[in-house]
Amino acid sequence: MTVPRPRPAQPETAQSGTAQLGTAQSGNGTVEPSSADATALRLGYGTNGFANHRLDDALAVLADLGYDGVALTLDHDHLDPFAPGLTRRIAAVARRLDALGLGVVIETGARYLLDPWHKHAPTLLHDDPTRRIEFLRRAVRIGADLGAEAVSFWAGVRPETVSQQCAWDRLVAGCASVVDAADSAGVTLGFEPEPGMLVESITDWRRLHAVLDAPARFGITLDIGHCRCLEPWPVPQCVAEVADHLVNVQIDDMRRGVHEHLEFGTGEIDFPPVLAALAEAGYPGLVAVELPRDSHAAPAVAARSIEFLRAAATAAAKAGARRIEVPADALCSASTEATAGVRYPDTDRRVE
Repeated sequence: MTVPRPRPAQPETAQSGTAQLGTAQSGNGTVEPSSADATALRLGYGTNGFANHRLDDALAVLADLGYDGVALTLDHDHLDPFAPGLTRRIAAVARRLDALGLGVVIETGARYLLDPWHKHAPTLLHDDPTRRIEFLRRAVRIGADLGAEAVSFWAGVRPETVSQQCAWDRLVAGCASVVDAADSAGVTLGFEPEPGMLVESITDWRRLHAVLDAPARFGITLDIGHCRCLEPWPVPQCVAEVADHLVNVQIDDMRRGVHEHLEFGTGEIDFPPVLAALAEAGYPGLVAVELPRDSHAAPAVAARSIEFLRAAATAAAKAGARRIEVPADALCSASTEATAGVRYPDTDRRVE
């Protein structure tokens, strides 16, 4: 693995409060058409949205639908890192990915892989994070063996019995351990800000990145839906804010202040400007659909999703020949006022 290549400078934000996307600024200050092509973005799909499928079958369906890659969540039925015969199973998955022409990123958000009673436990914030750290180390090794473009992970929800400072110290120590493993394996890490977790925003990620002394392999996983949910900027601007560190993208629809991953077209995000921003940033990785609660209809949802994203990318590319302005009050451009609090539809959806 190599560290992601530097991204080009971002287009300037218009003084009027609109973001200019799909355009480049010339030397004399005039707006020129951009050569960035959103249709060249590589689309993927998360296997956590195929929880009822065998992994081989899920990969085949996604390849048949035309996806370029998968976001592989390590879980009980999907390359369980704690089950016997791991080396053999990794080799089999590597052959399958190669045969289907699929790229891969590794995701580590399995709900009950480590503890059958408690969702996502233990995290790096718990009293004993040993099993979480071992899981992440194994994920890094699996990522190296599969040639994964990134290994993604998050902080976790702070336990009520753990103070903010203690949780932060534990997170930093745990991340440092994972960074060491990634450096040794030559693997890029994508740390995901997640609503409701200790690190839930781009600002939080920046703080963590700085405290860790800005490791070269410690990038950011950006969930487009989360940007709409709680970030203070329009969604396309969120992409520009992190472009230099962007190593993994998850994409889904969402509403302001509600952490619920939605099918495209059922939330509030206007996707052509978002895809244009990713193209303008020169992002080369997978843009993987993240719909972990739609496994019951996985093939149909995956088919609708790629059709939607292809249409949005085509719209973005067509608009790239002219100036695109995203008004500050557009659906994809949430108010810049900070969200007072994120609402979760039910207890089980506190952290997706």
